[in-house]
Amino acid sequence: MRALQFTEYGGPERLEWGQAPEPHAGPGQVRVAVRAASVNPIDVKMLSGAMAQDERPAQPVLLGFDAAGVVDEVGDGVEGAAVGDEVFGRGSGTQAELAVLDAWAARPPGVDWAVVAAAGVAGETAERGLRLLGVEAGTTLFVDGGAGGVGAVAVQMAVARGATVVASASEANHPLLRDLGATPVLYGEGVVDRVTDAAGGTVDAIFDVAGKTPAEDLVRLVVDPAQVVSIANFGAGSAGARVTGGGDDSRPAEALALTASLLADGRLEIPVQTFAFEHAADAYRTIATGHVRGKLVLVHA
Repeated sequence: MRALQFTEYGGPERLEWGQAPEPHAGPGQVRVAVRAASVNPIDVKMLSGAMAQDERPAQPVLLGFDAAGVVDEVGDGVEGAAVGDEVFGRGSGTQAELAVLDAWAARPPGVDWAVVAAAGVAGETAERGLRLLGVEAGTTLFVDGGAGGVGAVAVQMAVARGATVVASASEANHPLLRDLGATPVLYGEGVVDRVTDAAGGTVDAIFDVAGKTPAEDLVRLVVDPAQVVSIANFGAGSAGARVTGGGDDSRPAEALALTASLLADGRLEIPVQTFAFEHAADAYRTIATGHVRGKLVLVHA
């Protein structure tokens, strides 16, 4: 099969859309013929070598952690999935012609392939953060970084639960945040004061998806520092905040089912920019800027 890959760490110029061995579904997995796959910040970190121990990879590295496609292989023990099903979900090496998913949900009828492809990582991460924070009806939540892929989904999931949401973004993205149901504030220096003004005081919970505001500042907005959860500031624990990277606190099947339900009834919309797989380097250059509205998605022609 063809897959996006690299053999040396660096920037988008290292990417190659070339041949790679076909993966196969193991126990509890499905394989899909990929229709679309999203690009996430972790892909850029992998490509740059920021997560590596060695100077160069021992073998070609495939990229991608979520995708949407048509099931063409079902692993042992899988129930409720069959060849021909249209699904989206999480896996690894998903920016390819074929990909194995570890967790998935049915593609909601009528939802574009690019949109559902963007929903795996963003949906799971948003659900996890809101669950850890106990966001429910009546909660006042601040999302620091509300216009990006995870942030925009988290805002909408929180609004769907009946929460009041304040979210930060550049001024250009304030209309988007209003459309999503949040009160927008400008990100950057002084954001704590702007959130205090918008919320009329402290907030109940903070979901930090950008990692730009010092955790020492964010904890001033809540009564209990543990009511700050970050997915991007791995040093936030020193200020009493919590950091989540998935693992034991992740419930992917539950999160993807919720995401599918919200997409199906129109309570969740994911803005996407699409790129052909052959032009994946352009998507990587865009996401590396750190100023992305919604999600970037690779699609097959």
